[in-house]
Amino acid sequence: MSLLLLILGLIVLVISGDWLVRCASSLAIRASIPPVIVGLTIVSIGTSAPEVIASVRAALEGNPGIAIGNVIGSNIANIALILGIAALVQPLVVTRSIIRSDWPVLMIASLLFAGFAWDGALEKWEGGILCAGTVVMLIMLHFRTRKSQENEGSDAFDLGVEPPLEKPLVWLFAGIGISSAGLYFGSEWFIAGARDLALQAGVSDHVIGLTAVAFGTSIPELVASVVAALKRESDIVLGNLIGSNIFNIFLAVGVSSSILELPVDPRAISDDFWWMLAVAAILLPMMLHRRLVHRWKGLILVATYGVYIALVVSQA
Repeated sequence: MSLLLLILGLIVLVISGDWLVRCASSLAIRASIPPVIVGLTIVSIGTSAPEVIASVRAALEGNPGIAIGNVIGSNIANIALILGIAALVQPLVVTRSIIRSDWPVLMIASLLFAGFAWDGALEKWEGGILCAGTVVMLIMLHFRTRKSQENEGSDAFDLGVEPPLEKPLVWLFAGIGISSAGLYFGSEWFIAGARDLALQAGVSDHVIGLTAVAFGTSIPELVASVVAALKRESDIVLGNLIGSNIFNIFLAVGVSSSILELPVDPRAISDDFWWMLAVAAILLPMMLHRRLVHRWKGLILVATYGVYIALVVSQA
């Protein structure tokens, strides 16, 4: 029953997050808000909605291990597992902007997250700083995109903004309301299932957060990345995964810890944060080498994730 509740909650979360983004994007474009702003705000943050909702909900319900473990596990899975699988499907070309801008922001966010957690707790003021990182990130993306459009005349929909839904305004507002409700109840079922599984398996909620919850909330990124790789859209794969990791830290951790102080599991400090930082760091030399993430690099990443999960399970 707990597993069914976990799966049902995940399905509702993914579907609700997707429809919330589509309805909100369509409404914003109808209101003459530039599509570039929609892409950099609603769509970018929307891809991290499952992680954000699941982490905030877990924190509020007294399961900080799931809240923090979810973000650490998702960030490791996004690069080691999902990027690895995408590279196995199709070698990924690396653009200069990803190396110069996106990857450094990812490392700064990761180091901030680990540094704040190093004393065993994430305090409210630290969560506030992480939340502020979201604003800084969006401002940077806005100016970078404007410059790119001026230089290359890129289309706004290249940023991941789907064409607006041709539906009445009442339909869009109803879609936003129903999707928001879906996120609420989906997160409730998802966290309840994860918590019950942890109790039944006799492991901590931190381990469940690192494994089941982290993998579940990363499924949207997995599907999107494989589809983009098949279409040979390397910049979308890398940008989506690196951007998702950044927003996972700034939003999921930032919002959760700004609401209430979150204790950090000692094993996260001694083991998991090091894995998260190492996976993010190893990505740079992989991207610099011939500006291509080859299939053999993807195999190394997937194998790394397998080793990490094996260690987590054996220690549990």
